[in-house]
Amino acid sequence: MPSCRESTRLMSEARERGLTAVERVALRVHLLMCSACRNFGKQLHFLGAAMRVYVPGENGDGNEANSDTTSAPPDTDLKTGG
Repeated sequence: MPSCRESTRLMSEARERGLTAVERVALRVHLLMCSACRNFGKQLHFLGAAMRVYVPGENGDGNEANSDTTSAPPDTDLKTGG
């Protein structure tokens, strides 16, 4: 069974390439027992989805996906509102 370090590497690599059958099985076994690595996998999935939304022009309409209409002005302190 792979270590947590190896498992997180495999999860990252799985986004770029297909894992071998042995890698997939080892990763699944590890994830059954390790909640920290399952959490990492959820975070990795969330970050990938967020980046797809953020990438300009990736939403198919030719416009930037993040038009920056909801961000606060640069001099606004988000904690105090001023």
